[in-house]
Amino acid sequence: MNEPLIRCDWSKSNDLMVQYHDTEWGVPVHNDRLLFEHLVLDGAQAGLSWNTVLQKRAAYRQAYDNFDAEEVARYDDAKIAELLANAGIIRNRQKILSSIQNARAFLKIQEQYGSFDAFIWQFTEGQTLVNAWAEMKDIPATSPQSDAMSKALKRHGFSFVGSTICYAFMQASGMVNDHLVTCFRYHACMRAQAGH
Repeated sequence: MNEPLIRCDWSKSNDLMVQYHDTEWGVPVHNDRLLFEHLVLDGAQAGLSWNTVLQKRAAYRQAYDNFDAEEVARYDDAKIAELLANAGIIRNRQKILSSIQNARAFLKIQEQYGSFDAFIWQFTEGQTLVNAWAEMKDIPATSPQSDAMSKALKRHGFSFVGSTICYAFMQASGMVNDHLVTCFRYHACMRAQAGH
């Protein structure tokens, strides 16, 4: 008989969270469109649960032109009004304005560094930082790397990029492996990094 899979505690609230945990969280991301999506969604999460944001991700993809940074950078007052009226996303004016501002800063970084990927992964020297947490309470909310990333992003004109948001971004995009050592994804994510 197969042993049940052991997962990180936070992932068990519903099927969508389980699927996200099992297929995406902690897997290294080197695709600029997906990195921009993470940036917008992690900013939208501020003060809310990840589950709330995840439930709205499909609506966000539709509302935000599939997170095409060039499109988002061109959003005007009419588009902002449309987003504020969209019940499928988090209707917070500051977060919406921030996502547009961040799209413009994102494009400047692509111009300067060749890709956002090249810029963002410098904070972990291009490698996934592999932690070894035994319990959820051991996992930090920030790190020296997320502190540095936050400062650099703010310097480049980004907002809603405090160190806690940056650390969540690092976890989501596989810059750190924060699966518990008992979780079946812990070693799978290490293999994903090794295969990059």
